[in-house]
Amino acid sequence: MTTTKVPTLIVGGGICGLATALSLARAGRPVHLLERAEEFTEIGAGLQFGPNASRALDALGVLEDVLPLAVRPTRAVMMDAYAGEPLTTLELGEKFHRRFGYPYLVLHRSDLLDLLLAHCRAHALITLENRRTVVDAQVRSNGATVVCADGSRYETPALIAADGLHSTLRRHVVDDTATCSGYAAYRGTLPMEKVSHAIAPDDVVLWVGPGVHLMQYPVRRGELYNQVAVFQSRRFLSGHTGAGEWGGPEELDAAFAGACGPVLDAVSRIGRDRFWAMFDRRPVDTWINGRLVLIGDAAHPMLQYLGQGACQALEDAVEIGYRLQRHDSDVDAAYRAFEAARLPRTARCQTSARPWGDLWHTADPLLIAVRNRLFAARASDDYRDVEWLYAPAEPGTAAPGLTASTAAVQPERFVPRRSTCAI
Repeated sequence: MTTTKVPTLIVGGGICGLATALSLARAGRPVHLLERAEEFTEIGAGLQFGPNASRALDALGVLEDVLPLAVRPTRAVMMDAYAGEPLTTLELGEKFHRRFGYPYLVLHRSDLLDLLLAHCRAHALITLENRRTVVDAQVRSNGATVVCADGSRYETPALIAADGLHSTLRRHVVDDTATCSGYAAYRGTLPMEKVSHAIAPDDVVLWVGPGVHLMQYPVRRGELYNQVAVFQSRRFLSGHTGAGEWGGPEELDAAFAGACGPVLDAVSRIGRDRFWAMFDRRPVDTWINGRLVLIGDAAHPMLQYLGQGACQALEDAVEIGYRLQRHDSDVDAAYRAFEAARLPRTARCQTSARPWGDLWHTADPLLIAVRNRLFAARASDDYRDVEWLYAPAEPGTAAPGLTASTAAVQPERFVPRRSTCAI
């Protein structure tokens, strides 16, 4: 089969891949994108977008189209999943908006993907191909060639891997395997009128307890209510890590047994047909090999506790477009500048998400008491703990695009251990 030559090639047509294609095209760079699925679809339901993600959407030229589809929550409320009592609140309204310059949004994943897809299809510099499953690549110092399962080949001077957590192309940069946390997530949405609310329906509500949490918030203009129930699998911890051996609905019910009424009611309404295992990887030293660069979850998958997976992918998309435009024909310099701007910040997100999740899920009575007392003492408009995530960069502290200051944090980076986790 003949080889197709393309100027810039993106592998992966999820939110990160489409956003990256749009970013490059808006910077004047023709781009070709390969997606393995027959159609562009997004798995999962809800997304939480902090101001950093809203800022990225604005840079991509899509924020005005996103706003009518999204909900602007007024508060984020953390509740005790067993006592049913509030632990802390973060105000997300006008004061928050003024502080960070952009709103906090919650929306449906498929709404965002469809919107990005429409913008990409409307752009003359973007070519999209479905049913192209990339199985291998030859990476060189001056380009790369990817090989698809059907035998088709594509040659490019600039290859961008946006192929997600279980990236096919990542092995050309680092030899590692995603780490399974042993937590399972059941997700789903309900029509808003079928939900009984213990808290205001336009709030983001997080219920936490030993080894469990439940996240709730409205999506799709407030028409649907997104719910995610997450628990630590005792079967996984006892060594039953094979496919079908852990994470089943019976474990879900057992994990939440004894929770307060609103939590039990919510969990009973979540679909049981499948679950998502929670994976991440620890930061590595580089995302680059020759003319291949990793981006989004292919580069820095993280646990969900900061709500930053998709947010950081959008920041990546904006940054890579900016760097390739600034360095024009020097792809190597663009890749290096992109990595220097983005790796420390995403590494901090990866390494911060784990202990934050541990704090939600702790079963230690003393730690619970200390956590609850600290949370109760903080004011609802105290934004100091999220400043590093949401604030725009100050001149000279980060990339000129969108990234917030990395606060000179340089997390430890190493190759993750291999995981035996299976879904």
